[in-house]
Amino acid sequence: MDDTAKLFIGGSRNPDDSLNKAEYLELKFGNRHGLVTGATGTGKTVSLQILAEGFSKAGVPVFAADIKGDLSGIAMKGEPKDFLLKRAEAIGLADYEFEQFPVIFWDLFGEKGHRVRTTIAEMGPLLLSRLMDASEPQEGVINIAFKIADEAGMPLLDLKDFTALLNYMAENANALSSQFGLISKTSVASIQRALLVLEQQGAEHFFGEPALKISDIMRTANNGYGQISVLAADKLMMNPRLYATFLLWLLSELFEELPEVGDPDKPKLVFFFDEAHLLFDDAPKVLIERVEQVVRLIRSKGVGVYFVTQNPLDVPESVLAQLGNRVQHALRAYTPREQKAVKTAADTFRPNPAFDCAEAITNLGTGEALVSTLEGKGAPSIVERTLVRPPASRIGAITDQERQAIIDKSPVLGVYDEDLDRESAFEMLSARAKQAADAAAAKEKKDDAEASAGSGWTLPGFGTDDDNRGAAKPRRSGYQRETVVEAAMKSVARTVATQVGRALVRGILGSLKR
Repeated sequence: MDDTAKLFIGGSRNPDDSLNKAEYLELKFGNRHGLVTGATGTGKTVSLQILAEGFSKAGVPVFAADIKGDLSGIAMKGEPKDFLLKRAEAIGLADYEFEQFPVIFWDLFGEKGHRVRTTIAEMGPLLLSRLMDASEPQEGVINIAFKIADEAGMPLLDLKDFTALLNYMAENANALSSQFGLISKTSVASIQRALLVLEQQGAEHFFGEPALKISDIMRTANNGYGQISVLAADKLMMNPRLYATFLLWLLSELFEELPEVGDPDKPKLVFFFDEAHLLFDDAPKVLIERVEQVVRLIRSKGVGVYFVTQNPLDVPESVLAQLGNRVQHALRAYTPREQKAVKTAADTFRPNPAFDCAEAITNLGTGEALVSTLEGKGAPSIVERTLVRPPASRIGAITDQERQAIIDKSPVLGVYDEDLDRESAFEMLSARAKQAADAAAAKEKKDDAEASAGSGWTLPGFGTDDDNRGAAKPRRSGYQRETVVEAAMKSVARTVATQVGRALVRGILGSLKR
């Protein structure tokens, strides 16, 4: 096979530790997804790094989260060190050269990379409910909120838009419940409290415009290498649910926006999902089912998804069955759960008669892994005990100065770094409330004038006209007039009722279809 059509992973060893053969991942199977697992300190990050290097060198864009900052070294040229040269010699890598790769740094907080955002509307009700850990009644209210906004043509861009809409729903719960189903004020209040918590955790940085364009993480550099998008996630990991929801949203955007391409010669994009257990921890069954569906179908869009986690048990079996390329680093087997994980990992490989797979998993050294990739017509290869190749880029984190220099030369410099705040639900509801308030004030002034004109007393024959014989008109009490909020919200409700045909279409995970 042509070396340009495959990605070199490392060299497998015979039982006597002699070199067996080179282990590759064929690019045409790169979109069949993969799994990189292993205990802390066994070499998962380096395996992710060499896979990202290989895909980039083949012209495939890559997206990966950098949990600890170690992956940032991929942007800098590696340095010759004894242990790297020794590993290259051990696996027969004669043409081992050091190089840097084209990287775009991203950061939800805008501190270690370009700002990356989406809008509330683009995220959709399912993922927003997941982000807020909403109960079933709360999720129902969130779905109604999106329906009202979609049908009324009110853009939900950021948290203040969604808060304004919730305030509207609370004020008009009775009227809206007859049209959309029960809207509990208690549920609305609990959602508002959850939004406050999200805001305190920094989620307001994530919602807004300009929203991330998928095309900006699918770039190719001038030298033909695929751009590697690295998401700085060390601070983001302080809110694991936001981290997992963001990556899941990005995956759903890829699924909804990209066209069908069948089985390409190489992937259009490879997506690494580090700390994958966060995606599935406490996830409702419906969400797991939809993730499984997206993973199964996104392959035909040319996207390869690679889950990176410590334990293969972190990934549901329904998803695990779809991951064709496996890199298994060492696992510990001290507790019953760890022993089960070792057995699960061993059972997912096509066995090699030369060694016991379960025993090998517990005895692997750092930078060593059991490797099995798809070959031939898509069947998994026999598992091999493999020394992973050394990376060509730097191992470890780069300095702040080096990071800033790369950001300053980025192809998306200036595109996402400033916030935009166009007219959206908050402004629309505020304008309608002001309009209703002005109308209510004018009506009150008119009523007061009419009441004052008719409230004087006259003696018989001394009135200004004959109509003053009766009593003065009583002044209407305030409770009989509709409040400013009621007037504004009725206006919105009328808008909703007349714009049903404008409802937006949403995809599998609730994100907008363009």
